[in-house]
Formats: sequence, structure tokens, C-alpha cells
Amino acid sequence: MGKVMGGSGRKQRHDPLLNDLDSQHGKLKRQGKKKIDAKDQKGHEDEEFVDAQQSRKILQLAREQQEELEEEDEQSLQTSSQGINRFCVANYADEDDVAEEEEAQGNNISDFEPEDEDDFEGYEEEEVVEIDEEDAEMFDQYFKTSADFNSANGSYNLADKIMASIREKEMELQYNEEEAGDASAVAEPAAPVDRTEGVALPPKVIQAYLAVGTIMQTWRHGKLPKLFKVLPSLNNWQDVLYVTNPEEWSPHAIYEGTKLFVSNLSSKEAQKFVIAVLLPRFREEIEFNEDHNLNYHVYRALKKSLYKPAAFFKGFLFPLVESGCNVREATIAASVLSKVSVPALHSAAALSYLLRLPFSPATTVFIKILLEKKYALPYQTVDECVFYFMRFREVTDGSTGQDAVRVLPVVWHKAFLAFAQRYKNDITQDQRDFLLETVRQRGHKEIGPEIRRELLAGDSREFVSDVGNKADLMFDVL
Repeated sequence: MGKVMGGSGRKQRHDPLLNDLDSQHGKLKRQGKKKIDAKDQKGHEDEEFVDAQQSRKILQLAREQQEELEEEDEQSLQTSSQGINRFCVANYADEDDVAEEEEAQGNNISDFEPEDEDDFEGYEEEEVVEIDEEDAEMFDQYFKTSADFNSANGSYNLADKIMASIREKEMELQYNEEEAGDASAVAEPAAPVDRTEGVALPPKVIQAYLAVGTIMQTWRHGKLPKLFKVLPSLNNWQDVLYVTNPEEWSPHAIYEGTKLFVSNLSSKEAQKFVIAVLLPRFREEIEFNEDHNLNYHVYRALKKSLYKPAAFFKGFLFPLVESGCNVREATIAASVLSKVSVPALHSAAALSYLLRLPFSPATTVFIKILLEKKYALPYQTVDECVFYFMRFREVTDGSTGQDAVRVLPVVWHKAFLAFAQRYKNDITQDQRDFLLETVRQRGHKEIGPEIRRELLAGDSREFVSDVGNKADLMFDVL
């Protein structure tokens, strides 16, 4: 017999994938057939359908009700526009019902009429309703009859609100203009300075740099105008700079301008910028500031200007001292000197210049700061320091000097102590004796003993005047 070829006799090579997933608790699972409850099945059997005639009646009734609602809405809008009280109660009864009630009550109207006026007054008083103040305020808050309330539909309109705010702004501007007109009538303001007068520049250039000056008045951060960046490369940059009105620049613009001009110009040209822009702004900030402090960005500009020491000393420090600055201005400017390194020759030349000026506490502040930097000064500058402190001693030959009779401030004694601590080994024995005599006559009760101890602990140099090549180069620096 041959083999029976049937599908039932063939074995499967593997189980179906669905069985494997079910055995491993996979995400794919068989969904069982939903069992229909007997109650639901019974409910479906009991349902009855509405025929066409009944559905037409239902639609007609719904249409009539909708028309009645629209008529009632129109009547309510008309009554609200005529100023009728918002709290009126609408009567939703049919007209036929109202007529029947009137006919039924027509014969009994006399029963409700009062017999005398006293009864009528009492009847009216019973209908008065008292409203609490809090409820009245709440009503005014949500239903106020203002310009932005639309009485037609009892809601607020956004357009009305916008128009009301515009009207308020216009009234405020008109009031401010009237006040400004009254103030100008009392005192006429000074005419603005004409920046185009006396400047030989083309009109287009003047117009462009006037716009640059306007930008620099409010500039805080970001990119600088390109016309401003090319200013140091112009031959007549001073005239163009005058057109931009540097007096009105913001402090941030002062710093950026100082950095631009000091880094791109020579010392002599940078000196012109410092004396024309930076020095007046420094004095103005301290004088007109409420706390008499210097703006941080102007202070940074001063530090940046010290990268050209000759421009700083000749364009800022020397004019500041010669014009008679106060101690506060000197202290702020000296703090810049103390924080920035200055070449030794520039420092020696500036110290020699300050020592020759008439005595003032502000000048002594700068002398003290330069001595505390502890640079290796030439012997000629050391000798000038010795003569500066020696001239304050009392003269015993009958003649009195102007500096000898003055009461010396504490900053002078501190400067003397700084000189004794750093340069006690660079003076001669005769100079040491003169300085000890000065300490004995004009010494401070607390600082004087320290100066004397430092002078006695030093060693004397061999030559009276030992001026080397550094001293010869010192006068060529500034």
C-alpha cells in the first residue's frame, strides 16, 4: 500500500509566533470575544423606533419653541435700550394663558384696590427692597455704566476699552504740553550749541557724524558704528570728534572711545583726546554725582589711558593738579595709578614734576602713591625728594618760610614714611641728618618715630650726586 498523503499527518516545524509571545508574556495577546450581556440584548429587543409622523411633530414643536425664544430675546433687547431696569422678570407664559387669567380676575380687581391712601402707602412700602452696601459695590464693579460698557447687550467691548485708553493718553500728553509751555514762558531754555559752526567739513560728513553722536549718547553695548571706528585714522579727527559732541556720550561710549583712541594714536595725539574728553568728564562725574563718586566705566577709561603713560601724565594728571583739584579727586585718580603698572622712567619724571609744584594736599597724595610703587629711581629724583621734605623744617636764621609755618596733613607724613622705608639706602649722611632734623621739628606723634627708626637703619651712599644715564633719559621721556 502506498502512503497516505494528508495535511493532518504533517508535523509543524515550530509553534506559531502568537503562542510564543503569549508564553513569554509579550505585548501581543489574543482578544477574547466580547460577551453580550443578556440585559443589553433584552434592551435592544425592547427598543421602539419613532415613525415619520411623530418625528415631524417633534421638529415642528422645536421650531416653534426656537421662534418664541428669539422673539423674547428681541423684546429684552428693546426694553434694555429704553432704560428699563436690568432686574426685571420676564414672563414666559403664553398670550392665551395671560388673557384667560385677566378674564378670570377681571371681576375681582376691586378686591385688591385699597380703600384709602394709608392702605396704599403701606402696600407700596412692603414692596421696597433694601440692598446691602457690599452688594451695591459688587454690582457697580461688574455692571458699571462707564464708557467701555455696552448697554445694548450688557457686556464690555474691547474696542471701547482701547478708545478710552487712547483718550486718557491724549489728555495726559495735552496736560504735559501745557505745563511745558508754562515753564518755557517763565524761563526760556538756553539755545543748543551749534556743532557745525567753525568746522571746515563737507555737509554730508557733518550730517553723518551728528547721527553718530546721537547714537553714542545712548550706546550701552553692541557693535560700534563704523564711522566712529575710523575716527583715529583721520587727519582732522579733532574737528570730526567735536561734531559728535563727546560731552553727551554715555559712560560706556567714553570707555570704548578711550580704548579706541589710546590704542590707535601716538602719545602726543592720545594726549589731545585725554585732555579734551576724559579729563572734563572725570571732573563732571565727581562734581555732579549725588555721592560724588566716579562712574565705573569712566574709571575703566582712566585705567585704559595709562597704557600710554606720557598721554596720561601730560593730558590728565598734570592739568588736574595745576587746576587745583580737591583731595577726593586726587584720591580717586591716585587709586588708578596704584592699580596699573607704570614704567620706572615715566614714574620718576612725573614724581620730579610734582615735587617742584607748590605744596597742596592733592599733590602730596600723588607723591605718596608714586613713592609706594617702590621703583628704582635715579639719584637725581631721590635728591629732589630729600629737598622737598627738607624745605618744611623750621629755619632758625630768623627768616621763616611759607611752607614751614603751615600745619602739615597726615598724608604728608605718610609720604615721608614711604620715602624713608624704600630709599633710606640711597641718601647721603648729610641728607640723613637734615631729614632727622625735619622729623624732630615737624614730625607726627605716631608716624614720626617710625620715620626716625627707618632713617637710622639705612646705609649711606658714597657720592653726593650720582646721576647716571637713567637721569639723562628721564627728561626725554615726557
